[in-house]
Amino acid sequence: MSTPLDPERERQTEGLKWMVWGPYLSERQWGTVREDYSPHGNAWEYFPHDHARSRAYRWGEDGIGGFSDYRSRVCLGLALWNGRDPILKERMFGLTNTEANHGEDVKELYYYLDATPTHSYLRMLYKYPQAAFPYAALVDENGRRSKADPEFELIDTGVFNDNRYFDVVIEYAKAAPDDVRMQVTVHNRGPEAAEIHVLPHIWFRNTWSWGDGAKPELTLEREGTIRVEHPELGSWRFDLANEPELYFCDNETNAARVFGTASAPGYFKDAIHDRVVCGNQAAVNPEQRGTKAAAHYVFQVPAGGHVTVNARLRGSGFDAGADERDSIVAQRRAEADAFYAVLQEGITDADERLIQRQALAGMIWSKQFYYYDVNRWIAGDPSQPAPPTERAKGRNADWRHLNNADVISMPDKWEYPWYAAWDLAFHTLPLAMVDAGFAKRQLLLMTREWYMHPSGQLPAYEWALGDVNPPVHAWASWRVFQIDRKQRGDAGDLRFLERVFHKLVINFTWWVNRKDVDGNNVFQGGFLGLDNIGLFDRSAPLPTGGHINQSDGTSWMAMYSLNLMRIALELAQHNDTYEDIASKFFEHFLHIAGAMVNVGEGGLWDEEDAFYYDWLEMSNPRRRLPLRVRSMVGLIPLFAVEVLEEDVLDRLPGFCKRMEWFLNSRKDLYDLVSHWEVPGAGQRRLLSLLRGRRMKALLRRMLDEQEFLSPYGVRALSRVHLEHPLRLDQGGEQFTVRYAPGESDTGLFGGNSNWRGPVWMPVNYLLIESLQKFHHYYGDDFTVECPVGSGQRVTLLEASEEVSRRLLRLFTRDQDGRRALFGDVEKFQSDPHFRDHLPFYEYFHGDTGRGIGASHQTGWTGLVAKLIQPRRPRSTNPR
Repeated sequence: MSTPLDPERERQTEGLKWMVWGPYLSERQWGTVREDYSPHGNAWEYFPHDHARSRAYRWGEDGIGGFSDYRSRVCLGLALWNGRDPILKERMFGLTNTEANHGEDVKELYYYLDATPTHSYLRMLYKYPQAAFPYAALVDENGRRSKADPEFELIDTGVFNDNRYFDVVIEYAKAAPDDVRMQVTVHNRGPEAAEIHVLPHIWFRNTWSWGDGAKPELTLEREGTIRVEHPELGSWRFDLANEPELYFCDNETNAARVFGTASAPGYFKDAIHDRVVCGNQAAVNPEQRGTKAAAHYVFQVPAGGHVTVNARLRGSGFDAGADERDSIVAQRRAEADAFYAVLQEGITDADERLIQRQALAGMIWSKQFYYYDVNRWIAGDPSQPAPPTERAKGRNADWRHLNNADVISMPDKWEYPWYAAWDLAFHTLPLAMVDAGFAKRQLLLMTREWYMHPSGQLPAYEWALGDVNPPVHAWASWRVFQIDRKQRGDAGDLRFLERVFHKLVINFTWWVNRKDVDGNNVFQGGFLGLDNIGLFDRSAPLPTGGHINQSDGTSWMAMYSLNLMRIALELAQHNDTYEDIASKFFEHFLHIAGAMVNVGEGGLWDEEDAFYYDWLEMSNPRRRLPLRVRSMVGLIPLFAVEVLEEDVLDRLPGFCKRMEWFLNSRKDLYDLVSHWEVPGAGQRRLLSLLRGRRMKALLRRMLDEQEFLSPYGVRALSRVHLEHPLRLDQGGEQFTVRYAPGESDTGLFGGNSNWRGPVWMPVNYLLIESLQKFHHYYGDDFTVECPVGSGQRVTLLEASEEVSRRLLRLFTRDQDGRRALFGDVEKFQSDPHFRDHLPFYEYFHGDTGRGIGASHQTGWTGLVAKLIQPRRPRSTNPR
């Protein structure tokens, strides 16, 4: 795939040396579980934003446009001051879970615009108001608003009126793996000249205060150059163009300010803030040494004008050279264009190319060094006060084996600056488009011994490592293997597939042993990442007693069985030992399929409504109650589908012989699933939870615009519940589910999560893939009405394409040039400096397509990049 005109792909062939440095800093380290040493887990309150500038972090670092080595030992970032703000702008500001009316929420405008997979080139944009940043107004106004009110955003405060703001473009370009250029360009978009202070920062992550090795040091070597000495990384130089004033301090806590306690004299973490904002010249170290340093540039930027600041971090093997005349940034920018020109060769629409490139840029920028040693976090550090005693039996106490110190793809580096296992699985598909090696390493990482629990459970996220996420890693592993195989043009990375398969079998066994209460192949996974989609908090004890047999939990397990079966069949073509294992998962799938429809004995299919529901199982008195919520829970059975090619079966006679025996012996199970012995299009075989009749019944709901089908994809909850909410009276309490297309109107899960109506990219993506698989089996003769009531019959492939088109409408301009995700914010829609800069939201309004939730969740919403990529011709296997 490499050509002389595509140097980025050449760099990818050179191993991991180009990956040592990257955008690995968090956007928020404060308010995280890792930094929380409170007795009762009040992470937001224990380490608030107001402490962040003055208090050393234990487990990581954050910064605007952050860049670091792969363990964030040496960090680069940018600080700004407009002469009016009360604090130096060193990190993104946002509201905590309790301050905002819809949960934690970053209140900044920033965009990841471009990135290459080796981080040879990175570009992001930060919009900085010229007026004082409205910290208090954002807190106060959002605090007054209820869950029924919209969020009060930065754009609503008026600080961008008359374009009185700066566009701050931050670029990184590597001349070599250990020679990094940082370029900051500040544009004044306002009508008058305005002052801006630009402060490129370099600092060390504080490891020495916790007893982790010798203390590194920054010192002034000569005007414009800082010497960087680190006991592990060696000697480096940080060069600043035009010999600015340099300030030095230490990345240490200002105990007097944070805790009100006396401390030894020193030059603390907030010293550069004190020097620039407060004018305290004595705050910084006059000896010009320390563990944190910044260069101070002050510009009067004319209206419509711009200024540029250049910096360079170089290893000891590089001399200073003519850094200001170096064109490496422009060169790497051009090479990024060449890289994406190859990737996007089949995409004719310029707007779709822009959307895809920014989605992939966000995926690459959202990598983060994540450090969390649970055992040490619980026990404390020898040189520090002991943690509270409650910690020994509190949060994550049964995950003491977990010791994470890796670069991981984050859902959102401000809102969710911690990995989430099921989010990560979705991340790997778009990541594999540009860097299959990184995608594979991410999937393997979650199954390693220092991540996976000894019981076999995968870690969920730091707030509750033991929560249960949908088991989608086998699906992601198989899909990444396929993407990688197509790129490689060979048999594929069988070593990766085999490694991940063995670990996933352990995880599958954990599910079977821990989440099947009655041992009847019906599962109770908990909330399964679908948050407040039902009547109850499914991860907590039920107010009714008993337990819920879950349609989604059971369907996820059916899908898991088929995914593992398919991986085993692939491995069996190279090692016949895996035929037996493939048979095991085939049979397990059939047992789950039988349990789901066996209504008289605990099944989940409701024949009257022709839909799958969760069922409440109560023991006192013993009774079963269907929870008739028409939600994504009832559509997830569509995900459990697999098509097997005849040539694959021909190569696996042992598997086929066992299947024939099993199907002949268990006619009760055979009759419950789509025909095994009746070939479909091209002599293929279909395995699915759904026969044609049940599938058509679900699709009649899904493709009905009065129910699930939104103009912008498939809603998480049927719109029928707007006029007909589901209510359940139990024990003097009333529980209700009503269609809520926008932000959450319930505090059931807190935060901004809401599965009661919005459109979510990951489950939509799985629906599209499932429809493609069904079409691959049934062919063009099997049609459905889409949309329901239109009289238009389409194939299942065409139905999948319709859902995909609707999802793309979230981002693409309509006939009036407006993007749905921007909602009614006119500046976003029409201003040339806003309209083509795209946030990738966590989810989207079910009726209008407006972006909601975390604004930079490029993670799973980055799947839009995969949707845009042209598929192979219809005559080939779309999987």
